[in-house]
Amino acid sequence: MKYGLIGKKLGHSFSKPIHEKIAGYTYEIKEIAEDKLDSFMRERAFSGINVTIPYKSAVIPYLDYIDPIAEKIGAVNTIVNRDGKLYGYNTDFGGLSLLIKKSGFDLKNKKVLILGTGGTSKTANAVCDFLGAAEVVTVGRKSEINYENVYSFHGDADYVINTTPVGMYPDCESYPIDTQKLSCLKGVADVIYNPLKTVLCRKAENRGIKSINGLYMLVSQAVLACELFTGNKLDAEAVCDGVYNEILNEKRNIVLIGMPGCGKTTIGKALSEITGKTFIDTDEVITEKYGNISEIIKGKGEPYFREIEAEQVKKVSMLSGCVIATGGGAVLKKENVDSLKQNGIIFFLNRPLCDIVPTEDRPLSQNYEALKKRFEERYDIYVDSCDEEISVDGDVMSSVNKILEKLK
Repeated sequence: MKYGLIGKKLGHSFSKPIHEKIAGYTYEIKEIAEDKLDSFMRERAFSGINVTIPYKSAVIPYLDYIDPIAEKIGAVNTIVNRDGKLYGYNTDFGGLSLLIKKSGFDLKNKKVLILGTGGTSKTANAVCDFLGAAEVVTVGRKSEINYENVYSFHGDADYVINTTPVGMYPDCESYPIDTQKLSCLKGVADVIYNPLKTVLCRKAENRGIKSINGLYMLVSQAVLACELFTGNKLDAEAVCDGVYNEILNEKRNIVLIGMPGCGKTTIGKALSEITGKTFIDTDEVITEKYGNISEIIKGKGEPYFREIEAEQVKKVSMLSGCVIATGGGAVLKKENVDSLKQNGIIFFLNRPLCDIVPTEDRPLSQNYEALKKRFEERYDIYVDSCDEEISVDGDVMSSVNKILEKLK
């Protein structure tokens, strides 16, 4: 391996496409069991590596040189092999600093809760100190301040930085702290980048509190690591912005909601063809697994159907880089909308009711009266659920272009 990433579990990683976009070299992802780390580090068969959970401190004894910032933090995430000698750095420090700057969070004279006690937590502590935070509180499961008593002692925290893997793919429904109990909260930064929006971030945003995920930090630290690997100086912020937007657009799902017959499938397939994203129709997924939807509703009732629909929505929402067309009533369960937002941006396709043709294969909107009733019941939910509303009043490509323009 010339360049790559080492860690224990790396199925969630976006590092390979990021590094290869930055510099064009081949970048490998290498999972290493704890009992294999010693032999890997002693062999030194690499030119440059990044290090992630749980080895950011464990690799330090193998280094011939450690950068002062990394030494002070006590964690290394970038190692360069120069003529057989290993040099360790912490580019997470620069990456998290750039993330905080991009978010617009002002930590000066503020109280910050850092969730977690590992290597990234140490980096976050150093960044908060550098940015002038008045008080930094580290929260850990076995720490004096833990996830049970933090609300009593520090419920007035201004910002939260999550450095734990809680909420990371595939355990996307977990979250480390209840932001509802933090009365003065102004912002949340989560170093997790898969899913693109964790439960922690979504819960904060539901309160109108700004949140930012770890993708920009991942890209930023990769740019800084690339400079160390290659010896080439880059315009870090410009490169970060470009690669971040490219990766975000590749990984983010385009989710279509709206009335039956509004064009979700047709428009979705056209979007899939143009963007190269995989097209998924949740109704088709359900039909393939359970049979005809009309028969399901007639035989077992709508509540039963909504349960199996929620199950399938949850599964497809964990994917990335897809165009997802949902059933007309998928938004009726808030949990579906919440799931779809973890990796997606939601578009409400608002086609005038007079342009929608009722069909017998749609059991809840077989005629105009039923269609009108469904529309009146769901309209406000569609509006509240979406990130963007698209007027579907022209041909297919007109709607597609409106969505693509919004995505820019």
